[in-house]
Order: sequence, then C-alpha cells, then structure tokens
Amino acid sequence: MTVATKPRLAVTMGDAAGIGPEVIVAAWTRPDIHAAVLPLVVGHPEILRRAVQLLGRNSEVVEFDAAAVSRGQWAADARTIACLKACDDSVLEVPPGTVDRRAGEAAYQCVCAATRLVQERYADGIVTAPLSKAALHAAAHFYPGHTELLADLCNVRDFAMMLYLPPGNAVRGPAGLGVAHVTLHQSLRSIFHDLNTAAIVVKCRLADGVMRRLGVAKPRLAVAALNPHAGEQGLFGDEEQEIIAPAVDVARAAGIDVSGPFPTDTLMVRARDGEFDAVVAMYHDQGHIALKLLGMNAAVNITLGLPIVRTSVAHGTAFDRAWQGTANADGMVAALLTAARLTLSQA
Repeated sequence: MTVATKPRLAVTMGDAAGIGPEVIVAAWTRPDIHAAVLPLVVGHPEILRRAVQLLGRNSEVVEFDAAAVSRGQWAADARTIACLKACDDSVLEVPPGTVDRRAGEAAYQCVCAATRLVQERYADGIVTAPLSKAALHAAAHFYPGHTELLADLCNVRDFAMMLYLPPGNAVRGPAGLGVAHVTLHQSLRSIFHDLNTAAIVVKCRLADGVMRRLGVAKPRLAVAALNPHAGEQGLFGDEEQEIIAPAVDVARAAGIDVSGPFPTDTLMVRARDGEFDAVVAMYHDQGHIALKLLGMNAAVNITLGLPIVRTSVAHGTAFDRAWQGTANADGMVAALLTAARLTLSQA
C-alpha cells in the first residue's frame, strides 16, 4: 500500500439514530486530527448536517461523488466535512434513539462502501462509528457486529477484536495496552464449547503482530485464565491445564514472548502497571470490563487479522443519550489517530 503524507481514512457514519454522527462532527474540529489524517465520512450528508446544527458548529458538509473520491479529489479540514453518500434517503426518517431497520441497512451499506474504498486503494483505512446490532439484524444482515462483518467482507478466517488503550491513559506501558479476545459475541455458555488451543495460539500471534506495528519491538503478552484462580490446579476447572497452557507453550515455541495463564483479577493490574504490552482474554467481558474501567472514552477497537486497517470507538450507539449534543468524542479522536499509526506502519 502506498500511503500519502497523511493517511486517507474512510469514517463510517454508524447507526444514524445513535451518537455516531455527533462524535464524528465533534472530533472533526480537532486540529490534531487534520494534522494527522485526511478523513472522509461514508454516510449521508444530511445526517451530518443535522449533527453540525445540533452541536452548533460552523462546519460545512460537502458531498463528494464516487468519481472524485476515486481520484483522491476530496478536501477536508476543521471546517469542511467531506462526505461520500453511501445510503439512501430512507435513513432520514429514522427517529433518534430507536432501533430501526432503515438505520441498520444504512450502517451496513456504509461499512461495505468504506471497505471497498480501502480494497480498491482509494483510502488507506477505515474508522467506524458504532452501529446497532439489533438494527443490523432487523435489516436482515445477521452478523454479531462489525468484527464479523468485516472479516466476511475481507474473506478472512483468523481474526480477533482488540481493545487498545493508547499511552498516557491510566496505563504505564510506553506503547499503551491491548486486550485481544479469543471468543467474542456469543453466550457465556457457548464459550466452554468453542474455546480451543488453536484459537488461542492464533490470537497470540495476531496480538503480537499488531503491538509490533504500534511500536513495540518485542511485545510481552500474557494469557488470561478462564476460571477463578486459574482453575486452582483443577479444583475449579481444567481448561487452564487442558487447553490454555498448551496454547501458551505453542505460541512461545513460535517465538512469541507470552506467559500464563494468569488469574484475570491480578493479571489486569499487572498489565496496567506496565508488566505486559497485551493480554489475550478468553471472552468478551473478561477483557472489555477491565480495559473500559481504565479508559472508557479513550479506548480504541482494532480488528486484527484483516488485510485492511480498521479501528473504531470502543463504545456503542448510546441510544439513551443520542442526539442530545452531549456525546464524548475522545474515543473517535483516539480511533482516528490509532488508524493513522497503523496505516503508516504498513506503508
């Protein structure tokens, strides 16, 4: 990939009924964003204009057609929000803060369009605002979320979600802290069936790779246990002995600096204090709760294993607070800046 001086990032609008449009507009006025990236919103220009009006900004939303975007002829600065229209006008009828299939369809179309821009090399990476999984399903797109949708669009099988907290956000490691997840959007009951050694090894490899791209020469990884007290030598479960420890051995034999499994309650304290650069968690909430407690508004969602760069905010649509002008844009800022680092690292 040839990346321009400033990486070109396609920013999806997310669910129009949620806080995605607000956080995009709020982040857009930050001068550090335009010093680092050339952003383009993939969504509906009128939805963005509503968000501009809501927030009382003096930004102008300028629509660029597909031909102009394919030639790289879009302009963006703190007062110019560049937008590629990627969904139809039915989304304009969606009430704020509601689950609506029209918003789900629009969000789906935006993700597909942004992914194509990167695959066709008209953009260098994508940053996604949150979508509603319920609205996505209502529109008959049966994906658990962005991660699985993007994996399908990119035709990859080995992938993972990582929550990443950049440096200076309650963690002492010089490169921040990443938490990758072996299982993701599924019931707790199903985790015990789906957890396996091979999947853990894959996630260790992916976590090691992305931390290297984020500037760590030799990442130090820790693998979380599944059971309390790491199973207490089999008293509370044997998954650590039968599944997780063998995966650590395989990953270590492959040259990855990884250790564990460790009880998660103490592991996350050690990781926060800089002992590890990344943690491999066994399931969604095991990693999400700890990292979001450390930095909810600064955390970034990175999809590992894709042939394209994708980051996102770590929060959801927040329907209960949407279109009230109070959404925090720090996560969108962090997602944009992290995407810039990742695109430049693979240039």
